[in-house]
Parts: sequence; C-alpha cells; structure tokens
Amino acid sequence: MTTVTFKQDTVCNLTGNEINVGDNAPKVTVVNCNPMLQDEVVGGAKDKAQLIVVVPSLDTPVCDAETRRFNTEVASVDGAEVTTVSMDLPFAAAKFCSTAGIENLKVCSDFRNKDFANAYGMLLADGPLAGVTARAIFVVGKDGKVTYKELVPEITAEPDFDKAIEALKSAC
Repeated sequence: MTTVTFKQDTVCNLTGNEINVGDNAPKVTVVNCNPMLQDEVVGGAKDKAQLIVVVPSLDTPVCDAETRRFNTEVASVDGAEVTTVSMDLPFAAAKFCSTAGIENLKVCSDFRNKDFANAYGMLLADGPLAGVTARAIFVVGKDGKVTYKELVPEITAEPDFDKAIEALKSAC
C-alpha cells in the first residue's frame, strides 16, 4: 500500500487504483465550480495535454499557494487543459477562485462519490485527513497516457512546479 506523511510524523495510507507513468489515465467525472455544478471529465484521451493537480483542500495555505502558482504559470502553456481536483464543495471552491483570481485553470470537486480519488489511488484511507485526496500531479498526453506523476510524499509540502510545467510542455 502506498503511503504519504502528514506533518512528517503521521503515516497515511492511500487507497484506490494506483496509476503510474505509462498507464492509461482513467476518464473520471468530477464537478466543476465554474460553471457551477457542471460535470467535468478529466483523464482519458483529449485534444489537449492535461495537467491534473490534486490537492486535499483549497482552504489550506499550501493548497491555496499551489493553485495560485499553477494559475499563473500555466497561462503561457498553449495546448494544455489544467484542472485542480479536491474534495472541497464546489461552492467553497468557487468562492476561493473568486477571491484568488483563478482564471487559467478549472477547479473541480470529487465530493460526490470520490470516483477520481479511487480511480487514481489518491484517497487518504486513514490519518487526520482520511477521506480527502493526497497531494499529487498527473500529466496526461493527448493519447490518454500518463506521462508524468508526482505523489508528494509529505502532504503539507508543495510539488515540484518546474518539473510539472516542463512535463506539461513536453506533452503538448
């Protein structure tokens, strides 16, 4: 079983189907916050490369900073679709996007049935944050194959932004 840590002293197990580089990225429906409550499909083959940013909750300093940074850095990447997925309710996500000026990426929720978290192996099975997603990055090529994955080993740490953006540019 794959694990991550929370505040470096609590080991948390992940559950679901682990997805790795070279695997087909499962097509999963999540809920968009803009337009509100609209179904949004992530994964699978599309006409654009996909950057899927997985965060536990936008209402934390690390997730807030990460989403703002990706919003800024992906604005210049042509041929990319960028989606942040969390367990936040779409209403809370919409409020965050409005306050933070998020305009260059989609912000979606997996709150309904945790299909995304289970399909990608990102659901925290235990620990203080059980029931939300771990922090991870997936880049999916136009063919629907995962070309890059970073599962951040410490939930309170940020991902490697430079590697993620470079992987996205390569997939475009």
